[in-house]
Amino acid sequence: MLTCAILDDYQGVGPTMADWSGLSDRLTLRDLRTTFASREALVDAIRDCEIVVMMRERTPFPADLFAQLPKLKLLLTSGMRNASIDLAAARAHGVTVCGTASHPEPPVELTWALILGLARHLVPEVQALRTGGPWQSSVGSDLAGRRLGLVGLGKTGARVARIGQAFGMEVSAWSPHLTAERAAAEGVALAPSLAALLAASDVVSIHLVLGARTRGLVDDAALRRMRPEAFLINTSRAAIVDEAALLAALTENRIAGAGLDVFETEPLPPDSPWRTLPNVLATPHLGYVTERNYRTYFPEIVEDIRAFLDGAPIRVLG
Repeated sequence: MLTCAILDDYQGVGPTMADWSGLSDRLTLRDLRTTFASREALVDAIRDCEIVVMMRERTPFPADLFAQLPKLKLLLTSGMRNASIDLAAARAHGVTVCGTASHPEPPVELTWALILGLARHLVPEVQALRTGGPWQSSVGSDLAGRRLGLVGLGKTGARVARIGQAFGMEVSAWSPHLTAERAAAEGVALAPSLAALLAASDVVSIHLVLGARTRGLVDDAALRRMRPEAFLINTSRAAIVDEAALLAALTENRIAGAGLDVFETEPLPPDSPWRTLPNVLATPHLGYVTERNYRTYFPEIVEDIRAFLDGAPIRVLG
């Protein structure tokens, strides 16, 4: 009997989001809901596992981790792209890596939840209403007629653009390889540079893949180009924005606020300033966490495991 561990299943739903019964005579399922304080604790928890399921990039799998897990034969990730897995190291250690489909709409919807929450001060107004505070204490920001600046116009960015257009916003976009033709196809203006986009936008939303060119792309100099009344939204990858520079910009009130779903350290430490800054609307990396996505991830993970055990792996990465 093989052992399969599901890592970082915060809500404890992995065993119920798919029918695992067809594998009950072939493997024992271990659902791990909490993160591990150290690499040693993680290794101790999964050392005996031949199969490990990881949820996106919650627990990275670098080369040295594979070296500590000699029994591991199959690693599964939700989605078909996971930058936290060293695929070369997996191959070198004889580990097959498989993925699943993923839906692009959930992070788009959360992006707009953050934008609207910031613009209309929803959290402080709801808290005041619930606790007997003042009846109306803020004046909201309009979206119609304002400019939405998108850093990235891929699957997610293009969907965010369409909703901005529906709100009556002017939409512009920039990314390292974005062309005028591609922008025009989405009815979006191509900004001549990142600096120009930041300087002209009332809401800046990031939708890029993290890589060598995009890591730290939005740095202190970039943030200083933003308008004092502008909001920055990041539901993509934390490392695209210089975290220390953003913290300084918000602490000094150089921008109006930030809507954040991704952080350099996750889960956030209890004393993290991101938990308490009054001009930050933060969510605990919920962008892809929806029932539709989970009911895609886990059934396909079961399919991946069955195919691997039958000797014909599917949805193989790398």
